[in-house]
Amino acid sequence: MTHSKFRIRPTATSRLGEVDLSDIPFGRLYSDHMLSVDCSDGEWGVPEIGPFSNFSLHPATSVFHYAQAIFEGMKAYRADDGVPVLFRSRENWRRMNRSAHRMVMTPVPEDLFLDGIRELVRLDRGWIPDNATGALYIRPFLFATDPYIGVHPSKDYKFCIFTAPVGPYYTKPVTLYVTRRWIRAAPGGIGEAKAAGNYSASLYGMQEAEAHGCDQVLWLDAIEHRFIEECGTMNMMFVIGGRVITPPLGGTILPGVTRDSAIRLFREQLDVEVEERPISLEEVVACHEEGTLEECFGVGTAAIVSRVARLTGDGVEVNLPEECPLQDRLRDTITDIRLCRAPDPYGWVERLD
Repeated sequence: MTHSKFRIRPTATSRLGEVDLSDIPFGRLYSDHMLSVDCSDGEWGVPEIGPFSNFSLHPATSVFHYAQAIFEGMKAYRADDGVPVLFRSRENWRRMNRSAHRMVMTPVPEDLFLDGIRELVRLDRGWIPDNATGALYIRPFLFATDPYIGVHPSKDYKFCIFTAPVGPYYTKPVTLYVTRRWIRAAPGGIGEAKAAGNYSASLYGMQEAEAHGCDQVLWLDAIEHRFIEECGTMNMMFVIGGRVITPPLGGTILPGVTRDSAIRLFREQLDVEVEERPISLEEVVACHEEGTLEECFGVGTAAIVSRVARLTGDGVEVNLPEECPLQDRLRDTITDIRLCRAPDPYGWVERLD
């Protein structure tokens, strides 16, 4: 699919002049344009980039009833010379199609996904905040549109992309709520897919966390309720005795692009040992009591690298150190590569000149 296959209808009046990009909340403001394209029986139509607008959908549209919906999250940044840049966008396409496979949905062609993002970011490049204050969040998503209420995979889908200028997701160190009552995902389920249902399943636990003054839930495994899996917005990492320890992927944890980037950078650029292995809550508490738990942080597209200041709930009370040299080095290294301030040995960054 070449660029000529996109039908582009620029908006007559941009809303950009109405906003202050130096002071923006996360996920409340949207750019001028969006991409949408329909797929029926595996055949894709002509993708259109037009003004940001609402959908009109049949009441029996199957996504409303059986939740065949997946999405991705990524960002475009503004390099120091003003050029928009993307970071590892092909990995987001790969993960989206792994999610589509698990949810029995039509996969999205690579050129539709990547060229669509490129065209959309170029068109709305003025919405990218200065890199000191934020980024342009990119949300590709795919959902079932067959107006059929039989329990069956849809034959029809709509793929869309919109963008939103965002500031930091967390503006302060994070407090995580520990619960053994609720689970995010179970073996054999859809925990490793970026499916909408995973997030709706987490909302009750998040509400409980907020009621206890916490920012998010620290999810534990579904069988023994002992082993740490992930936070609702981030993959988890712990620094114990100078080594980084992170839970292994195994079907219940979202395989984060930032997680993969962090592991590679720790091992290959920062000379830090990384262990991908099960880590129990009891081990974390014991290491804290022994003084060997040095840092705790989360990594993700929205959060980037976010310090965890406290774990609390269900009899657990762990306060983490304020000095975080390893996560600071990781954040600086990712930022320098992403903004073209340092060499990119992996070909992760794409400049949209």
